[in-house]
Amino acid sequence: MPEGKMAGQPLKLAEFQRRFVRGALGNAVMVACLSIGRGNAKTALSAGLALGALKGVWDDQPKREILFAARNRDQAKTAFQFLVGFIEGLPEDEKEQFLIRRGSKLEVEYSGNGGGLARCIAADGKSILGGAPTLALMDERAAWEREKGDNLENAILSGLGKRDGRALIISTSAPDDANTFSRWLDEPPPGTYVQEHRPAFGLPADDLESLLAANPGATEGIGSTPEWLLAQAKRAIARGGSALSSFRNLNRNERVSTEDRSVLVTVDEWLSAEVNPDQLPPRDGPCILGVDLGGSRSMSAAAFYWPDTGRLEALGTFPGNPSLADRGAADGVAGRYVEMQERGEMTVMGDATVPPGPWLAEIVRQLDGIQPACIVGDRFRHAEFIEAMEKAGLARVPFLWRGFGWKDGSEDIERFRRALFDGEVKVAPSLLLRSAFSDAIVLLDPANNAKLAKARSLGRIDAAAAALLAVAQGQRMKAAPTRKARVAWA
Repeated sequence: MPEGKMAGQPLKLAEFQRRFVRGALGNAVMVACLSIGRGNAKTALSAGLALGALKGVWDDQPKREILFAARNRDQAKTAFQFLVGFIEGLPEDEKEQFLIRRGSKLEVEYSGNGGGLARCIAADGKSILGGAPTLALMDERAAWEREKGDNLENAILSGLGKRDGRALIISTSAPDDANTFSRWLDEPPPGTYVQEHRPAFGLPADDLESLLAANPGATEGIGSTPEWLLAQAKRAIARGGSALSSFRNLNRNERVSTEDRSVLVTVDEWLSAEVNPDQLPPRDGPCILGVDLGGSRSMSAAAFYWPDTGRLEALGTFPGNPSLADRGAADGVAGRYVEMQERGEMTVMGDATVPPGPWLAEIVRQLDGIQPACIVGDRFRHAEFIEAMEKAGLARVPFLWRGFGWKDGSEDIERFRRALFDGEVKVAPSLLLRSAFSDAIVLLDPANNAKLAKARSLGRIDAAAAALLAVAQGQRMKAAPTRKARVAWA
């Protein structure tokens, strides 16, 4: 081992590392992806594979070329230093065949077995056009800038095709499903080997079993110990905010955004509202129906909220064309919409658009005879709501108009957050709501007023908007003073 707490000891691969080596070097494998928690020696493992490629152990082509690519030169230098460290541990007669350059260019040249060159490259795809690498290591792929990173990746892959080369794409989890690294894991093309160490979503940050699932090296003397991971988890839980989000993303290898300054609610704040279905409060008291009416080819969403008990339910609907599978692929969420449909959280109605009247009638039927106390919706869709309510037989139900701008939006966001933090929102685990809140952010004006917005252009926050309207109205109803009857004597 060239460095670390086991420096100087013989290198011995853990079982999860052996599995990746076997998969990456398998027949017909062109791309190998590894997603694992931080500190599990993924860069060192890939550098060891790069040394074998440089010496011609895995590939005996003459004049081999190995690329170390990362978001910037310093990140690529990490893998380069591991390569140099492994070389320094070789016998003297073998070390003489390597020439190491550490100037403006980080390169290692090998003169034996047909020769080879390993070098670091900048995150600019145009800089390697014309190259023909035999192995490429893409380190921390999830952290690359979207446009430059995709250009670099495309240039590398096109170069690898010239000499039947292989690519190693390694990283901790990306913050969302739309990231290119997430797409490699969720939708691997033919010739791709995927090894992902990611625990189930929604578990406590200090759950030891899932921590070890994301950090398999912890039990084999690689990286952080289980005790250290538990201590850091408790520290992150105590601090909350960005500390907890970063711990989930980097150490638990979860797809959690590390941005916390502008999100509507963090992952852990929302998970605090989820309860087991058998522990869900009853449908007692008045019911508030929050509606986000979708436009052409977009989702329509509804949320039911009972302020007396705190119960919240949500349902989303897409038009039938395109299909949920095709729509999920276009939105960068793979099969998430199909899974929502299987869970009963998503329905399909109409062709290119969701018909407002029949859809609203179907939504109300989900209440099993309960009449909504009121319906809350976007002021911008006033005319469509009136028509839809008449067609659904809800003309007598009061409709409350709310705007999504700074004025109404700021009040609704604050009331929703207060209800959530005070434990007045209880919901069964819902993939629809989890997905919506992961894409929901707030924009702030100079006076610190907030309004709801999408974190990414392809994000679907309709269910979050509907829940926000319903819960905020429920809190206004609870805060309103009770009117006492007046008695007048004749």
